Amino acid sequence: MNKSIPFKILKTLATIASGTGKRKKLFILIYHRVLDKPDFMRPGEVDNAAFTWQMELLAKYFNVLPLHDALQKMQIHTLPSRAVCITFDDGYADNYTNALPILKQFNLSATFFIANGFLNGGRMWNDTVIEAVRNFPLPELDLAAIDLGRFDVSDQSKKRQTAEQIIGQIKHLPAVQRDQLAAHVGMQSQNLPGNLMMTTEQLKQLYQSGMEIGGHTVNHPILAKLDNQIAEQEVTVNKIFLENILNTSLRFFAYPNGKPDQDYNQQQIPLIKNAGYQAALSTQWGVAQQISDIWQLPRFTPWDKSPIKFMLRMITLYHKGNV
Repeated sequence: MNKSIPFKILKTLATIASGTGKRKKLFILIYHRVLDKPDFMRPGEVDNAAFTWQMELLAKYFNVLPLHDALQKMQIHTLPSRAVCITFDDGYADNYTNALPILKQFNLSATFFIANGFLNGGRMWNDTVIEAVRNFPLPELDLAAIDLGRFDVSDQSKKRQTAEQIIGQIKHLPAVQRDQLAAHVGMQSQNLPGNLMMTTEQLKQLYQSGMEIGGHTVNHPILAKLDNQIAEQEVTVNKIFLENILNTSLRFFAYPNGKPDQDYNQQQIPLIKNAGYQAALSTQWGVAQQISDIWQLPRFTPWDKSPIKFMLRMITLYHKGNV
């Protein structure tokens, strides 16, 4: 049997599931990193090989559009079938070193949402936790002094579980407390990387290559935990900084973490509008359509390990609409 036949059938199913006329739907994918190779500490992140086949599949069977084109076409009912946008959050260096060449290989565009406070050698608090646990040399990590408990880190699986547990415990604490606890965890280890995030020069080259850059706050806080004045500063300072170094106007914003009513609240949406953005993206699972709230567009993080399952997942979500 010709191996291409299942994909031709799946393409037809995707065309049907993505809707017709005014009801056509937009699938927005969200990524964070593209690793050199699989990493036991980051099982949810794609590597070069996986990202390559995913982009090849999208280029062959879907209609990948720049975000601004897709949203405009969706509003005026000219969105093509099987419409997809690709987005990245945070500003990791491998977005430039790994993702960009693969995107260019398949002539695809993407939007990169940047938290500028970590450019040029910074490190996000969750990465501090992950890398500290990875490099911890002893079989037990004792964090009882900061009320986080003791952890068995005697093998790779237990190290991954430990990092996930610590991140889960401190993720939604006030930013200052969260960062202090992450820093304490970081001090338990050595050789923490200082090159995880892009430099401003890499960011400029990413933009000059034809990719869209969007806002993502300065320090990637949980906006719902901030008062409106601080939240507004995070949004506006980030936008002004990025616009100044890129000499352009940012059109789109992605909420950090991005779960509605958990990571940001409805009262903060006007902050994004007032900053001069045209639309904002959440991490609520689903697909966008003409009736979607342009200030809370849904996205989906792919995790399937084979092209057929990846495509079936997209078809299912097209069919279901918002989850």
